[in-house]
Amino acid sequence: MNAKEHQQRAEHFKRRVHWWARKLNVEPTQVRVQKMTRKWASCSTKGWVSFSEDLLFQSREFQKYVIVHELLHFHVPNHGKLWKSLMRTYVGYHKKIEPRNLSLNSKICPTP
Repeated sequence: MNAKEHQQRAEHFKRRVHWWARKLNVEPTQVRVQKMTRKWASCSTKGWVSFSEDLLFQSREFQKYVIVHELLHFHVPNHGKLWKSLMRTYVGYHKKIEPRNLSLNSKICPTP
């Protein structure tokens, strides 16, 4: 993939993040797609959300899971009952997608 195609994928992905942000009523101050070696994504208390560029090559369903996962932390900072309930509401719960499977190094991706 050349640099232009990579940039197009990243911009399309960011549009999806902003669409979900509106749906979840959150306002990230910055959305970044960057090289990450240990996580699929992270968010900061400053309102930044960073996503691994490796997500650009994952299924749309997995991308949605990671996007919603991070954006819900603007409402709920932990992975407690409320957060899990919201995840089920917005993306459903796939037993194949569990926290231990979300390591970037594992490259495990759910089947839709």
